[in-house]
Amino acid sequence: MPDRRQPDSSTDDNPFAAPPEGRPDQPWQPRSGGDGDGGRPGEDPGTGPSGPVRWDPTDPVQRRARYALLAGMWGFFFGIFGIPSVGLLLGALALYWGISGLRGKPAAGSAADARADAVTGAAAQGGLAALGPAARPQRTAAIGGLVTASLAILLALSSYGLQLAYKDFYICREDALTKSAELQCNTLLPDNMLGKILKVQQ
Repeated sequence: MPDRRQPDSSTDDNPFAAPPEGRPDQPWQPRSGGDGDGGRPGEDPGTGPSGPVRWDPTDPVQRRARYALLAGMWGFFFGIFGIPSVGLLLGALALYWGISGLRGKPAAGSAADARADAVTGAAAQGGLAALGPAARPQRTAAIGGLVTASLAILLALSSYGLQLAYKDFYICREDALTKSAELQCNTLLPDNMLGKILKVQQ
């Protein structure tokens, strides 16, 4: 008898491999035999029961989480660049958005709320907790916004505190008309590391 070709075991799971010799072509079918979407039974395509929730701009909870991260980062940058008023404003907004994103309740009828009901069954909870493990990116964004907002507010308050503690130096520097007069203001600073950082450089 002629040797029959055995099917290659490496192509058993390959949907693009040619059928074994002697077997007729068959139409394509989902591999899982679950709900017909090519994924596992009970799994939302593209998300999954424990995968990330898709970005839904109509959900205020997700919007606030993203806003908190953006405002917190920009507030921190403005604090570093020496603009404490803008940094304080953005930090306060990021703090508000981050807290409301973690504690707020998704809008009724939103896509995120529907996924929370179907996947986690925790619609009675509020905020991102209602979405369960699937809301990890949004929760990370909200927490990152809170952290950067705290840093931005800390930098702004530190800047205002220094201006209050060394008010004479700042007034002298603002009123100086020449570089030599501005350098004379350094005598109003303490002789320590902070004074070396704040002093006018030649």
